[in-house]
Amino acid sequence: MRGPSDHPWRLAVIGAGPAGLALALQAARRLPQATITVHDARPLERDLLADGRTLALSQGSVQWLRQLGAWPAAQAEPIVDVQVSQAPPTLMPGGREAEVWLRAAELGVEQLGAVLGYGVLTQALQQAWLARAAAEPQRLHSRFGVAVSALKGLDGAVEVDAGVVEAHDLAIVAEGGVFAEQARKALRHDYGQMAWVGTVGLRGATRGLAVERFTRDGPVALLPLPAAARQRLPAGTPDDVRPMALVWCVPAADDPLLALDEAQRRHVLATRLPEVAGELVALGPLKRFALGLNAETTLVQGRTVRIGNAAQTLHPVAGQGLNLGLRDAAVLVQALREATPQTLDGALRRLEWARAPDRWSMIAATDFLARSFTWGLPGLATLRGLGLGALQALPPLKAALARQMMFGRR
Repeated sequence: MRGPSDHPWRLAVIGAGPAGLALALQAARRLPQATITVHDARPLERDLLADGRTLALSQGSVQWLRQLGAWPAAQAEPIVDVQVSQAPPTLMPGGREAEVWLRAAELGVEQLGAVLGYGVLTQALQQAWLARAAAEPQRLHSRFGVAVSALKGLDGAVEVDAGVVEAHDLAIVAEGGVFAEQARKALRHDYGQMAWVGTVGLRGATRGLAVERFTRDGPVALLPLPAAARQRLPAGTPDDVRPMALVWCVPAADDPLLALDEAQRRHVLATRLPEVAGELVALGPLKRFALGLNAETTLVQGRTVRIGNAAQTLHPVAGQGLNLGLRDAAVLVQALREATPQTLDGALRRLEWARAPDRWSMIAATDFLARSFTWGLPGLATLRGLGLGALQALPPLKAALARQMMFGRR
């Protein structure tokens, strides 16, 4: 007798970014009879490594990508410690600065997560998918260079129009994009902030240390990068300088960085960083992105499921966007393993409920933090600093927070 996982599902995955490709790979492994087609408007020959974006992945995401055989370990830099603090510092009793330290060693894990390039990860996943598709061409298909122009719900199916119209049991939309370029979703809020992103060079930085600093303008984050990222720094940067990814959030309406040159931006940034970050020596080119919340209220609409940035685009304050998308993908594939044609619609409704605690707790937390930087309430920064100090003083609560960041809410 055929078991639930042996059903020959017809799946369309729309978007060959990390979330879509990871889902397709997992479905190919766990749904051995499924026909899977990956669609993406970009040409297959496009140079993925030209994409300079940086990703921070949680340990749960790293473990899952390892299981998929698509984790480019040599090109990733582990995060072993995270320090969160505030500028100007809030002082706790005894004169110490309010801060939170999350340490992998204290949690009994090898690392809290890892950092790598968006293009590096996408290329590794794409290569793994293309190899798998070449081995099973009768059921695994790739359609690059042609955009999906329309999705049409049918009775118990969905029609995908990508030049050729085909019916599938399920369409998984994983096309994300950045906030400013997305169509409006059910929940949308422009935070009135811009993120300046790029690479900085620090002398004396501790390997594996990620830093987040809350400032009056917004958060500043530093993420450890592999040594190969030194090529993004200005020519002549000393050899003892460690590259780190920068995400620097400032108000959009009165952007304090827009009129500054590189030397002036480096000087301003140096005043924002905590001592533990090291000495700021070099600043590479920066790009500027608008920040906002853009989220669907539901993942499932008929036989269409949205995951990752297609379902929720978040403020980068917690660095959880792709991690949420990968957890969406893992739970969806498991739901398909357990479903039959008669029970699929019910399984998709249960998927919605299963993902809700993780998804909505992260949406609410990042939205609250992002909005708080725009509130001009007296004493708010002090309260935020005291909250950091209290969290550091409560190890069980701190450990629970760290595990949620690593593995999601379970």
